[in-house]
Amino acid sequence: MEGVEGIEEYCGQCGEPKTPGTTGHERCAARAELEPPRYCAQCRRRMVVQVLPQGWSARCVEHGTITG
Repeated sequence: MEGVEGIEEYCGQCGEPKTPGTTGHERCAARAELEPPRYCAQCRRRMVVQVLPQGWSARCVEHGTITG
């Protein structure tokens, strides 16, 4: 299944599918407040993450780089 730009299909912390109306990602949501995503939310690929004093960047080979 191809991801649609801007729509999150997978959890950025654990890589598992995000289904509307389901639970199970409460811990992931708490981690997301403190840590950068580890998985691409569009394609579920593991991302290359770099944490710097001024922020972070995460790069997916398919969808590019996001920063925070």
